Amino acid sequence: MASPDISFYTIPSSIRKPGKYFEFNTRLAVNTLPANLQNMLIIGQRLAAGSVPALTPTQVFSGAQAADFFGAGSLAHLMCLAAITANPYLQLTVCALDDAAGAQASETLTLAANASSSGVLTLWVGNQSVQIAVNIGDTPATVATELAAALGQISSLPVTAVAAAGVVTLTAKNKGTVANQIGIVSTITAGGMTATLANPTLTGGTIDPDPSTAMAKVFAQQYDVICIPYNDQASLTALRTYLDNVSGPLEQRPGVGVYGYTGALAGATTLAGEINGGRMLEAYLRGTKSPGYEVAAAFASVMAFEEDPAMPLNTLALTGIAAPTVDQRLSRTEQENCLYNGVTPLEVGPGEVVQIVRAITTYTLNPAGVADISLLDVTTIRTLDYVRKACRERVELRFPRAKLSTKTPPRVHDELYDVLLKLEELEIVENVEANKDGLLVERDLQDPNRLDAKIPCDVVNGLHVFAGRIDLIL
Repeated sequence: MASPDISFYTIPSSIRKPGKYFEFNTRLAVNTLPANLQNMLIIGQRLAAGSVPALTPTQVFSGAQAADFFGAGSLAHLMCLAAITANPYLQLTVCALDDAAGAQASETLTLAANASSSGVLTLWVGNQSVQIAVNIGDTPATVATELAAALGQISSLPVTAVAAAGVVTLTAKNKGTVANQIGIVSTITAGGMTATLANPTLTGGTIDPDPSTAMAKVFAQQYDVICIPYNDQASLTALRTYLDNVSGPLEQRPGVGVYGYTGALAGATTLAGEINGGRMLEAYLRGTKSPGYEVAAAFASVMAFEEDPAMPLNTLALTGIAAPTVDQRLSRTEQENCLYNGVTPLEVGPGEVVQIVRAITTYTLNPAGVADISLLDVTTIRTLDYVRKACRERVELRFPRAKLSTKTPPRVHDELYDVLLKLEELEIVENVEANKDGLLVERDLQDPNRLDAKIPCDVVNGLHVFAGRIDLIL
């Protein structure tokens, strides 16, 4: 039998042949904390032209790949474009969905009167624009035909266009309500001619696919940030339930869900209250030309870039997202309203760049309906996830085939304490020494083969507010 302080795993104690035997022990090699590379998952609709079948998790590295895999102008393609534009170094996987048996949203642009002077017709479809020249004497039918042809040349648009008798009809490529998020804006500088939109957005889209089917396909995988284009209660509740399941103590594959909203503030706060999840985040940017699904994808990719779980996301830019007009931007009072109601507000910073104000979850009330700030900032749950990962991996490395004796609990205790000290060095947790007495490792009272631990975790908070008083001295 080996010495009580020295254990061998490949050299048996029953050897009788003389020799000098050595084994390699790698359990003590790693003394650092684990890496925290963030993987992002997008769930969104594809087109029949896409080369990758639905419900097939696929890594994506460029917008061109996404167009080929899921069809140019599809929701999945456009979400990938927004994500990669905001974070080119993203570790991105997409699990695409086929359209449900719903209707496609549409919009009409009606041109009237001949042009009395030359000018330019500009049409915005979401955050993409098309311009055509209008010449003196052009008829509505001529201009409509030219506009439809120009729209058809841009494969990344989420719509198709058909012209007839001076009317351009835009139809969403994907079915469902998500296309109702796509705003349409037109301007014309040619004299005499008018260009009138029926609605400010596409309308009439119905029935989105069930994102749960994609979640079931990827259940066994680890995705740190998951983004979906849907902002209805049923879809978001399904994502919240999925995240709670995979992030729990048995599965331990934690993640955070992100969705976008660009409508009225009252709608944003109502939706956040309906979700009320500590792993769910609503990115809110009122009045932007970028559809909500692009806002969500950009936000999720920026969050996935930050590997330090305790680092606040304040002021990080969402490159590629359109800044709303000044009259649509949130006032300070409206931002406070968001932050008290589970909504993450976005604002426009210097250079007309959209940036994060403060990243919070939709969780505001505990199960008893009492206000609860324990999971206010998304950094809190991400920090807890990382602390769990660091502790679990250290125990797995040091005790892969350990016996449970009276010597085992103190050994495990020392390893966990060392992990906490290293986490404190990186400013992920704090007050480790002060909370040392709260770190307990004990044998379970019912299961003789089980060891239980209580690990105090004082997470490092973000510096979100600084207050100073300036005293006047004359």
